[in-house]
Amino acid sequence: MNIVYKSSPERGAVWAKLLATLAPEVSFCQWPDTGNPEEVEYLVAWQPPENLRQQFPNLKVLFSVGAGADQFDYAALPPDLPVVRMIEPGLTSGMVEYVTFAVLGLHRQMPRYLHQQRQQIWHEHASQPASRCRVGVMGVGELGEAALKPLVQLGFDCAGWSRTHKAIAGVRSFAGEERLEAFLARTDILICLLPLTAATEGILNASLFSQLPEGAALIQVGRGKHLNQQHLLDALESGQLSAAVLDVTSPEPLSAGHPFWSHPGIWLTPHIASQTQPESAVLALLENIRRYERGEKLIGLVDREKGY
Repeated sequence: MNIVYKSSPERGAVWAKLLATLAPEVSFCQWPDTGNPEEVEYLVAWQPPENLRQQFPNLKVLFSVGAGADQFDYAALPPDLPVVRMIEPGLTSGMVEYVTFAVLGLHRQMPRYLHQQRQQIWHEHASQPASRCRVGVMGVGELGEAALKPLVQLGFDCAGWSRTHKAIAGVRSFAGEERLEAFLARTDILICLLPLTAATEGILNASLFSQLPEGAALIQVGRGKHLNQQHLLDALESGQLSAAVLDVTSPEPLSAGHPFWSHPGIWLTPHIASQTQPESAVLALLENIRRYERGEKLIGLVDREKGY
């Protein structure tokens, strides 16, 4: 079994140590070292090299190092090459922690209190129970479903919107374009966990914000290109939105002086909501390779027509 890793050298060093212990029979190389290119069977990367089939003529599977696979230029990839997103417990638990933190922070008006602290203002605001706060997740895949479960347990009124109906205990399901307006109308805190596709690029825009209740809040943990940045600033200025928690932007990082850095209604974090954990990621990779070699369906296999 021959694997090439093309991503962070520091993380790759950790992967090398783990594989040496968990699967000593594996030949593991870190880019630009590839060993014999004709013997490379599996590539783990965020961005693969150009001319992939010429580079590795016997490549069997391309694995993304992250939960997304929208960074790949599929037109440049061999059409018959399986592409697999990373699905592993560390990514999921990280997203659950971040979304729960963000929802609770917005629900308890923490951005507002932080702004008051900086101005040395001691002033309390009325609070309400979680049951009166309506949370909605756009994109109910593995991460979206996992993120909803603790919010249900905390008592929030939860709903999800996706392409198809999802049956999750305590969560109202809205499916398809025709149900988006109704989903947005009942959502006080909107969480974006959509994959980035041609249909979802720019979806967080003025039209969508106008369909939310006045004073709603946004948690953006999908992809930076989902968001129209000026439309968000306008919605915050008008009061249509009260606050936003942003973990992804386009570009990353934002330029110096960008209004997001200092806006009192925005919490900004540097794409840290969900990060691949080497220990569980290596186990997930090995299990998927074994599944491939047994002729079984790969976990996280990308449907190129859907884009995720």
